[in-house]
Amino acid sequence: MRNALAANTGDVYKLAGLAFVQCRIAESRFEEAASVMGQVRARFPEDAEALYLAARLEMRQWNDTIYQLYRSAPGSFRVNQISGEVLETQGRFAEATAEYRKAIAKNPKAIALHYRLGRALLMTSHDADALASALKEFQAELALNPYDAVAEYQVAQILQAQAKPGDAAAGYERAIALDSRFVEPLIGLGKLRMEQEKHGDAIPLLLRAVSLAPANESAHYNLMMAYRKTGRQEDALREKAELDKLQKTAEGEFTDFLKKLGEQTVKK
Repeated sequence: MRNALAANTGDVYKLAGLAFVQCRIAESRFEEAASVMGQVRARFPEDAEALYLAARLEMRQWNDTIYQLYRSAPGSFRVNQISGEVLETQGRFAEATAEYRKAIAKNPKAIALHYRLGRALLMTSHDADALASALKEFQAELALNPYDAVAEYQVAQILQAQAKPGDAAAGYERAIALDSRFVEPLIGLGKLRMEQEKHGDAIPLLLRAVSLAPANESAHYNLMMAYRKTGRQEDALREKAELDKLQKTAEGEFTDFLKKLGEQTVKK
């Protein structure tokens, strides 16, 4: 096996490397598997077989590590946290909030727990009580980590939903200042400016969003609307054309699966 790897002869190298990784995964010898997998991926970065096996390896490593966590520290706040994350992926948000509350009770100063609880509360409901409870959690997260642009953005969104446009705008601006490449607060502030009939102010924000995320449909749509409102019809038509291109991308079951997977991915 190792002789084939050392031979460095294209397909032989790849096949030998993948076979070696498969054997080490079966034996739960993940460090050795990861070492060789890294070499194969470096040489064949877009190879489907290599990517598939790399995903399998990472999943096995994840599962093994989580098993060790549950076995070694079953009463730790991290067990409650990971339980909450798993429940979120299953759409069981009320149960996830309960796990996050347990984790916070054990370690109220842990970074990201208040954020996760706030997000799970929003996924459970968008009524006034849920918004108020989630707002408290995001603000608690910011008290622990004032540099958290994502929590700042969530606060701004809730404030906007609560009809507090001035406070919401300040929140969006703080999020942008914390992370100048964070697209969502640029769009959020742009939409807020449009609601305030300040369409000219919205355009630079939305232009930045489009430049950072050319495939973001919301950025193109809102920029198109801002152009229309300011009488810039040619620019609006250009954005409409870009939006049409994005919306004509290939669809299908696998694309839908990837979208759902992306919706479940934890940002933080």
